[in-house]
Amino acid sequence: MSSTTISLTRFLIEEQRAGRINPDLRLLVEVVARACKRISIAVGKGALGGVLGDALSAGEASINVQGEAQKKLDVLSNEILMEANAWGGHLAGLASEEMDTSHPIPDKYPRGNYLLLFDPLDGSSNIDVNISVGTIFSVLRCPDGVTNPGDEHFLQPGSAQVAAGYCTYGPSTMLVLTVGHGTHAFTLDREVGSFVLTTRGMKIPEETREFAVNVSNQRFWEAPMQAYVGDMLAGKEGPRGKDFNMRWVASMVADVHRILTRGGIFSYPLDSKCAPKGGKLRLMYEANPMSLLVEQAGGAASTGRMRMLDVQPTGLHMRVPVFMGSKAEVETAVRYHAEHDAP
Repeated sequence: MSSTTISLTRFLIEEQRAGRINPDLRLLVEVVARACKRISIAVGKGALGGVLGDALSAGEASINVQGEAQKKLDVLSNEILMEANAWGGHLAGLASEEMDTSHPIPDKYPRGNYLLLFDPLDGSSNIDVNISVGTIFSVLRCPDGVTNPGDEHFLQPGSAQVAAGYCTYGPSTMLVLTVGHGTHAFTLDREVGSFVLTTRGMKIPEETREFAVNVSNQRFWEAPMQAYVGDMLAGKEGPRGKDFNMRWVASMVADVHRILTRGGIFSYPLDSKCAPKGGKLRLMYEANPMSLLVEQAGGAASTGRMRMLDVQPTGLHMRVPVFMGSKAEVETAVRYHAEHDAP
């Protein structure tokens, strides 16, 4: 590494010196990053590591709290993050998309003032076909006076997050992080074993001609979403007056990383299939951390009817519809919903 290279550790120390984070939050981010390096190694081995395919329980496919079949790497990634964060003294408790309830830090370890939520392996259905997957995490403050946090103490709006980020395991392993002062990208230098700052202050273009959505669900969408996508597909001859391209990886980390890098809008709207659950994506483990990263990069994030970071969670596994990305395009999607809902 050159003398001008800024490692993740140096970046966090400089943030601490600037008064933006404290030592415990610095340690927490470093521990999560180290855990992500371990997950990256497991993902990178693929079939050679014997970690592909479904996890089994009593001879049958293991099902998580979301009602989804767990992959072996889902379970392994969850265990890596749990173990790494148990003993450092920076956390009071943690919660995972893969677990029914939150877990306080065991009594034998000191407890800190933060709460960690994570999706240990987002997009895990793509593992077996070698498409990018990732880890998403969110950090909240533990309420004052709480030493043994329960689920209710995690139920804070996304605006209360003090840090958020994700790791994407693709051709390179990248950590994208915010501690509330911009969104920054770090690339793992595999030879050295360190995350290195490669983009300081990511900026999402306000306008875009790209959208990401699962069009196979179109017949289930609400009317405003039908109209919104229909007008985009009409191209420059339609009311939008420009042609759009569609991109869809079906791994939220990969789709949002593309948008943070070059713009676009990512949508997982309400539809008749997921409406009884409130939406498809999880507020606490996916929508909130990604929304903070997007907003800190100059973008916007919404449910289609309100700012995502203002949503008051009602449960650890609450689901919501999602629109996030280029600010002007998210505002356009919201406008379609507002005009449809108007009396």
